[in-house]
Amino acid sequence: MRRSILASFYYIAPLGDQAMIVSFTNEISNEINRLVHWAAEQIIDAQIPAITEVVPAFCTLTIHYNPLKVDGEYPFEIVRTKVSDALTDDPSQLQLNKELIKIPVCYDLKWGKDLEEVAKYNNLSVDEVVKRHCQKKYLVYFLGFTPGFPFMGEVDPKIAMPRKNTPRTSIPKGSVGIAGIQTGIYPVSSPGGWQIIGRTPVDLFNPNNETPALLKPGYQVQFFPISENEFINWGED
Repeated sequence: MRRSILASFYYIAPLGDQAMIVSFTNEISNEINRLVHWAAEQIIDAQIPAITEVVPAFCTLTIHYNPLKVDGEYPFEIVRTKVSDALTDDPSQLQLNKELIKIPVCYDLKWGKDLEEVAKYNNLSVDEVVKRHCQKKYLVYFLGFTPGFPFMGEVDPKIAMPRKNTPRTSIPKGSVGIAGIQTGIYPVSSPGGWQIIGRTPVDLFNPNNETPALLKPGYQVQFFPISENEFINWGED
C-alpha cells in the first residue's frame, strides 16, 4: 500500500459514529482550500461504498458514512484507511474547476452602507475600494451560514476590515460584504455582521431550481461595477 504523500499534512478524526473530519491546518488561504477540494474530488472518485456525503469547508473536510455498510468490527478505522488510500496522488496534478462567474454589483452608497467606513478604515477613497474589490478573482471556499452563502477569498489586504462588533438584525438579499480577508454575498435577507459595500441584482439561491445555488465550492468569482439604474433594471431585457 502506497503511503499518502499528504500524510504529514492532514489528520483524520472521528466526528460521532457516522462521520469523520479530515483536517489540514487552521490557516484560511486559497492554497489550503484548493487542497481541501482536491481531497474531496479524490474521495468522491474513489467511490467508497459506505460514504454518503463529502462536505468541504475552509481547511477541513467532513465525511459522512453509513457504518452499517462497512464490513468489519471497526467502521471508523476501515473507512479512514480507505480515505487515506484515496489521497495518494500528487495534488499538484489536479485540475480544479476553473469556472469563472462574473457578478454585477452596485457600489452606490445607498446599497453599500459600510463602503465609506471600509474606505476610511483603510485610508483609501471609496473609488479605490471598489476598484480593488473588482480587480481580484475570488475562490469560493464553501457555502454556508444561510443557503447558498458563498465564503470567498482572499480580498486585497488593503481593503480588508473586521466584522462588525454588533451584527445587524437584517441584511438585504444580494448584499455584498467584507469580513477580514473574505468577501461574501447574502443570498437571502438575514442577520449578519459583514461590512456591506454593495448589492447585486443576481439571484444566488432559488430553491425551485434544479441546482438551487448559483455558486459552488471551487468556483471563481469576479465582481464588476454597475450603476444604480442598471441595478434597478437588471434582467428586464
